[in-house]
Amino acid sequence: MPMSEEQTVPVPGSAEGDEPLDAYSRIVTRVAQELLPHVASVRVRGSRRGMTYEGAGSAVVFTDDGYLVTNAHVVGRTERGTAAFGDGSEVTFDVVGADALSDLAIVRARGETPKAAQIGEAEALRVGQLVVAVGSPLGLAGSVTAGVVSGLGRSLPTRSGQAARVVEDVIQTDAALNPGNSGGALADASARVVGINTAVAGIGLGLAVPINATSKRIIGTLMREGRVRRAYLGLVSTPAPVPAPIAARTGQRQGLRIVQVVEQAPADLAGLKAGDLVLSAGRTPVAAAESLQRLLFADAIGIPLPLTVLRNGAMVDVIAVPAELERV
Repeated sequence: MPMSEEQTVPVPGSAEGDEPLDAYSRIVTRVAQELLPHVASVRVRGSRRGMTYEGAGSAVVFTDDGYLVTNAHVVGRTERGTAAFGDGSEVTFDVVGADALSDLAIVRARGETPKAAQIGEAEALRVGQLVVAVGSPLGLAGSVTAGVVSGLGRSLPTRSGQAARVVEDVIQTDAALNPGNSGGALADASARVVGINTAVAGIGLGLAVPINATSKRIIGTLMREGRVRRAYLGLVSTPAPVPAPIAARTGQRQGLRIVQVVEQAPADLAGLKAGDLVLSAGRTPVAAAESLQRLLFADAIGIPLPLTVLRNGAMVDVIAVPAELERV
């Protein structure tokens, strides 16, 4: 059909054709400018069992008095390291504490650092939302990538030596992450830190620990006490809808689908299986990984925890006894 005189077609490279990209670029550029000064490239060095350990990653300034948050797997069992900032300044730090289950660690600088980054809240994130990752991938300090939130409430199985671990309730993003991004910031379009980058799970699949009430509790405990005593079940799970007939009966529309059970972990010993849909824990509805995670602090260790799961269309009650997560 011929075009009328009023119809126009955007020409590649023209202002009209580039407008969506320009708007996107403006957001990413602004976030980078605001956040880069608050993200450090970190290096640690230590020894364990007669072997030297060297690690590198990123860290985010969390408080104005020199506390930085990074990943537990970045600091390992080291006691100190160095942090370098985008303005060329460098400071030594002491490792205050680390929590393997959340993969969070706190270090404290011995000298001056930039002011704290603006801390946001991951609870407000939605799938498809723009996020920006800032860190030091492959040793390249001050690197910025952008993408979207691909998934929420994921679980990340990890292994340290012979010990299996599950990092709960992570954010999945397609923002490009590489070794060295770990411990860096995942921010929303307002430059608020909503996650701490933790892992590269595959091409186009990055994961971050969310900043929420549970992670803030963990960070606060690490700052005060240097460690977090944690109860441990050993589940890999993902949010999943509750079948309509059960939802109509219970009023619950979402549960946690068990994807994997760590062998010989409390969940395994209790008889939980991959494919089970967890509906409640401690007689409280479970709709997200954080719902379960917030029940698994020190006061839950060794205390029977009733869980209700949906298995093959039937509701099944089991009792799991959370164990204390060993320090690795």
